[in-house]
Amino acid sequence: MTVWDDLVGQEQVSAVLDAAARDADALVTAAAADQPLPETSKMTHAWLFTGPPGAGRNQAARAFAAALQCVSPDRALGGAPGCGFCDGCHTALLGTHADVTTVAAVGSEILVKDMRDTVRKSFTSPANGRWQIILVEDAERLNEKSANAVLKAVEEPAPRTVWLLCAPSVEDVLPTIRSRCRHLNLRTPSVEAVAGMLMRRDGIEPELAASAARATQGHVDRARRLATDPAARERRAAVLKLPLRLDEVGACLRAAQELVDAAAEDARQLAEEMDGKETEELKAALGAAQGGRMPRGTAGVMKDLEDMQKRRRTRTQRDSLDVALGDLTAFYRDVLALQLGTRVALANADAEDALERLARAGTPESTLRRIEAIAACREALDRNVAPLLAVEAMTMALRAG
Repeated sequence: MTVWDDLVGQEQVSAVLDAAARDADALVTAAAADQPLPETSKMTHAWLFTGPPGAGRNQAARAFAAALQCVSPDRALGGAPGCGFCDGCHTALLGTHADVTTVAAVGSEILVKDMRDTVRKSFTSPANGRWQIILVEDAERLNEKSANAVLKAVEEPAPRTVWLLCAPSVEDVLPTIRSRCRHLNLRTPSVEAVAGMLMRRDGIEPELAASAARATQGHVDRARRLATDPAARERRAAVLKLPLRLDEVGACLRAAQELVDAAAEDARQLAEEMDGKETEELKAALGAAQGGRMPRGTAGVMKDLEDMQKRRRTRTQRDSLDVALGDLTAFYRDVLALQLGTRVALANADAEDALERLARAGTPESTLRRIEAIAACREALDRNVAPLLAVEAMTMALRAG
């Protein structure tokens, strides 16, 4: 198994990254990493990975980071970097490599205070690995100040530092940053490719794998979760029943409350898993005795952790809502396909009775208005509108058609 095996349907991108990793490996092996890169090299100091949700932007960037840190002895015999088994590959893929720093948005934005230490580290030499790698998973969430901090680091990088930025599209990144990056665009993998991955890597039964891949329309992470988590399948089934319940105002308000409550429950479960552990680890690091009082001067540090955890809970709730809204969009897209009589394969074939019922009860124009209402709800959530208000407005619009 190589590091590229997790990239589903991205053969062209894998080939480009593999060639760049080979050139990078040759530079390090020849002890020439502190020299200017030759014009023929396929390696560069900054990369921008774009593509639709679920295409594997972050997986591609992390696989490339692993290939750059690969220490497999097979390389000396002509083997390609990125074996997937050596210590460099293994720790980079797990996110524990000392010279691979990952930055992800905790809240709705990546703040400049979250980037300062990372930018400072980007100017240092690798401690153990072959390259100092900075992986920014949500580059579109850089605000003005944090983006300017990244720009300064990308403009004049250290000789053995590589920046890997991930965003939905090039337009989501500052022009001054993207102009200094080599751009790779990933495409949505086919339903067949995702289903094959679920069967091969996760041992999922063919029927369930095909259903999960079709329902998520090639979104790799959501397909895996849907195929492996019965609770996720139950939540999706509840969301798909929602359009049939919106026959009166009270039902619309109840449906909105249920969607928001389900998202809040997801956030609460994640908080239970992570917050307590993080708090105890920080207390131990600050020297607090077990069950005792915190040392003086540490209240500010604990407050910063609490603020970060609060931002993460808010984002988790909104991300969970976005998954439900994506399922609703796919549902109405299927309704529209039936109304127009197209030959497009239905994403929600398991709810075909409900689809046909709504298709007969409405018109293509009303279905398009409902899809627009869902898109407006997503935009409202991105602008930090209160989730319940945004979802209530959406359910009322879905009822009106």
